[in-house]
Amino acid sequence: MIRTIAMTAVALAVCHGPVWAAEKFDSVTAFLEQTVEDGDSEVTFEAIGGTAGLSALKVVAPDGRTVVEFKAPDSKFGVQHFTLESPEPKNDGGLQTDFPAGVYKFTGTSTTGATLQGESTLSHKLPAVTRVVRPRPDEKNVPLAGLQVRWNPVKDVASYILVIEQEQTRRQLKANLVATATTFTVPEGFLTPGLEYKVAVGTVAKDGNRSFTETAFTTAARK
Repeated sequence: MIRTIAMTAVALAVCHGPVWAAEKFDSVTAFLEQTVEDGDSEVTFEAIGGTAGLSALKVVAPDGRTVVEFKAPDSKFGVQHFTLESPEPKNDGGLQTDFPAGVYKFTGTSTTGATLQGESTLSHKLPAVTRVVRPRPDEKNVPLAGLQVRWNPVKDVASYILVIEQEQTRRQLKANLVATATTFTVPEGFLTPGLEYKVAVGTVAKDGNRSFTETAFTTAARK
């Protein structure tokens, strides 16, 4: 009986013609990120589908567990771009246990019925951290115009990420910078008088992992 069923399955496969290969995502990424001052870390998954949106997305860890599963069966257009972040627990190794290093397999279903597949390798190795040298930690009366953020260069990084944000106004500036950059001039008009801002500079490794360091400064009050 088993042999008969197996032969029938093969015959059906032949009769129905070739099996089409799955399409590829435009991009899939899994990376680890830490913030030094907070002593925490998080894992981020990013997936960008093709022209059509996705009605389903699944990410399977190297140990076979499903760590992401999204479905939107009643959406006509689906979702094209996913950015999914874990919580940010303290660096006690628990996050790395839950999201082990290795190859993560992404599978998606588009609203047109096509299947998409992709893979991304997650590493637990984090890049070296830079140090912000300007503005100084908790510096006061920082001028509104001409502020140049400066940091120490780090070897063997792929790029830097700079983020400046103000919690009350929710204003944020984010820049992706080349690996040779060590300065960034804040655009005129972004800063508001008499407010505290956080500035973070992240080193980005070639595998996508990131190490951020943060500091704060307060702008000068309007005279």
